[in-house]
Amino acid sequence: MNLLKDIRIASFNHMLMGPAAAQYLADLGADVISVEPTGGAFQRNWAVGNLFVDGQSVNHLTVGRNKRSLALDLKAEAGKEIARRLVRSSDVVMENFRPGSMEKLGLGYEDCRSLNPGIIYASATGYGRDGPYRDRPGQDLLVQALSGLASATGDSDGPPVPVGPTVVDHHGAALLALGILAAVIGRGQDGGRGRRIDVDLLSAALDMQFESLGCFLNGHRTGSPRGPGNIAAWFSAVPYGIYATADGHLALSMSSMDALAAAFELPAFAGVAESDAFARREEFIPALRDVLATRTTGAWIEHLSDHPAVWHAPVQDYDALLEDPQIAHNGSFVTVPGATGAPITMVSHPVTYDGERPGVRLVPQPLGAQSREILAEIGYGPEAADALAEAGVVHCGEPAAPA
Repeated sequence: MNLLKDIRIASFNHMLMGPAAAQYLADLGADVISVEPTGGAFQRNWAVGNLFVDGQSVNHLTVGRNKRSLALDLKAEAGKEIARRLVRSSDVVMENFRPGSMEKLGLGYEDCRSLNPGIIYASATGYGRDGPYRDRPGQDLLVQALSGLASATGDSDGPPVPVGPTVVDHHGAALLALGILAAVIGRGQDGGRGRRIDVDLLSAALDMQFESLGCFLNGHRTGSPRGPGNIAAWFSAVPYGIYATADGHLALSMSSMDALAAAFELPAFAGVAESDAFARREEFIPALRDVLATRTTGAWIEHLSDHPAVWHAPVQDYDALLEDPQIAHNGSFVTVPGATGAPITMVSHPVTYDGERPGVRLVPQPLGAQSREILAEIGYGPEAADALAEAGVVHCGEPAAPA
């Protein structure tokens, strides 16, 4: 996929949100140069679940594909000069350090703009570049707590519940990629003008809740930020929620009371108006709960195939995803030989273009795998590269073969 083949991105990113945003753009053909410390970025040295695949962090494997790796000591003056040259030759600079960190390195927005007036400078932070939370650690769970997301999740009579995956980081990454693409298009329309793009986790978490916040901000109130009983959201009517079956769980989504009455043989539901389905939801929940517990999930799926007006889905665990026919049809998971030769499986790029899903051009690379290649592109000959490597300013690894 080469939609962004003429765009070079210098990615000074670590952890998750920034590297994930860069990967979205790399999947589309951008030349993403991942600038890491000579000891490797955080996501290369730490792994969720403490999982390393043949010595490679699963976090690096998750957000490292289709990028070239430049390992650079940015504390050394020679390393800073390499970074400045890279900025001059790039279209986009990305970074997700705490506010002020890049300025201390001489690579803040004004510094980069003086080197390259057309640069698009994209920053990801926890709470914004300024404000009372500026210097707080920005992390997904903390932002779920602060943003109301955890408070709006779980049972009404239970505690706040965080969403299991790091959804704020993921959504923030998509917004960051969106902002960069908008700036790239805008630069072409504005005679090469660069821009500064800022995305913060707190704003991303609020954006994830725009439907429920829209209801709240415009006057609707309930006694709890969470839905009662089985209802999944505080603003939703019956049956919207998850119900236990004889052997698992079934999700029931938006369905009329008449449709529920026919499907579950609940005559008391027939003729109930939509407004009453919300106002009287606590009254109706026990009947639904009782009837759903009488059959297995599979039996209900088969039964409800004759009742298409009842929107439903089984609650699947990760093991079930591997057998899901739609996921297989979509090609949502891709397995390729990794940099060490061991097979690695990744979640594919989530968008198709003319029916095609972007593939893996470069598997997640060893640290500094393209250091020499990139140094040559910005004006350093072989002897200069050797000297920089010997001085520890750069680390030069061996590149893995293209996928």
